[in-house]
Amino acid sequence: MEDKFSLIKEFLQEMSISIIKEDPAEELVVVEDEENGIKNMVIDCEAPIVVLEQVIMKVPGKTEQFYKRLLQLNRELVHGAFVLDSDEQFVIFRDTLQLENLDRNELEGSIHALTLALSEYGAELLEYV
Repeated sequence: MEDKFSLIKEFLQEMSISIIKEDPAEELVVVEDEENGIKNMVIDCEAPIVVLEQVIMKVPGKTEQFYKRLLQLNRELVHGAFVLDSDEQFVIFRDTLQLENLDRNELEGSIHALTLALSEYGAELLEYV
């Protein structure tokens, strides 16, 4: 799977996305492209998938309306979903892709889906804070 990990890093470099941390043993990178709202996004090769996760915000006062709105927004997302971490502390954008046949367009599409989601819904989500 090392060659898939190298391929993902190559795709990221081609997209001008900075790798700020790397753990080759875990096949994991942390990337950023602050111009597009990406900061500390974790890309983790967990064969047979690659997982992309970006913390969006702390969960505000746990309101039913906030959770309902997250579910509604998920319907509008091109790729991925807004999820909660296991401790319900953070809202995370998460997407998974098949690693075996992954190409640059798929990876780029998932990353751009996050950028699009933040530009369209970021201000609305911050209203809950």
